[in-house]
Amino acid sequence: MEWGPADLAALEREQHRIASLTPSPWRPGSGPLHAGGAFVAFARGQQGPGRAGDHAFVGAAATSDATEIARAVVEGSAPSPYRPGYLAAREGALLEAGLRSLLALQPAIDVVLIDATGRDHPRRAGLALHLGALLDIPTIGVTHRPLLASGPEPAASAGSSTELVLNGELVGRWLRTQTGVKPVAVHAAWRTDASSAVEIVQRVTAGARTPEPLRLARMAAREARARSEAAAPGRQERA
Repeated sequence: MEWGPADLAALEREQHRIASLTPSPWRPGSGPLHAGGAFVAFARGQQGPGRAGDHAFVGAAATSDATEIARAVVEGSAPSPYRPGYLAAREGALLEAGLRSLLALQPAIDVVLIDATGRDHPRRAGLALHLGALLDIPTIGVTHRPLLASGPEPAASAGSSTELVLNGELVGRWLRTQTGVKPVAVHAAWRTDASSAVEIVQRVTAGARTPEPLRLARMAAREARARSEAAAPGRQERA
């Protein structure tokens, strides 16, 4: 599909269509879990919440359980400004390119974690769900906070979780990945539910608040941005 930039009505229709689908649920097997993650880092110094044309660095990483096995980086430009509820128009094509690059290196990925929501969305089809449907791969959203859903924070101990509910529907869970740190919002997305999403996030988390595939993808994107900035005219360090 065309992700953007201008036809938001078409995007809304596609989101409603995807939200209405009922794919078979997916659960991980007993062997090692191959998980992917993708993250967009925009060039620094750009003004406002996000404009069309903003330069972007997309990091993608794959792990076997919580051990890194592959990493990829692509660059591109945002086709759309940032608009709440329309993240797909801004980041969809970028994340798709990053994930396709990763899948070319490591095709046997079981599930992908995205810094975006799933069913927690005005049309019940956030970008994590949308990408999963497009790529035909199970997905989970992991964000710092819900978009529209609400629920009490979990207890302070690692592994504690509480429900995130939107209009009476369970769309995800708060999850405390490490004792004493802020919880993350874990979103049911393509072929995953809130329970399986939490199980998988716990399985691929190791010593940090953010699960490893997404943390490594974020690191790759930010490192690529830093290299680009260091190579720009006037930014080289003095010898």
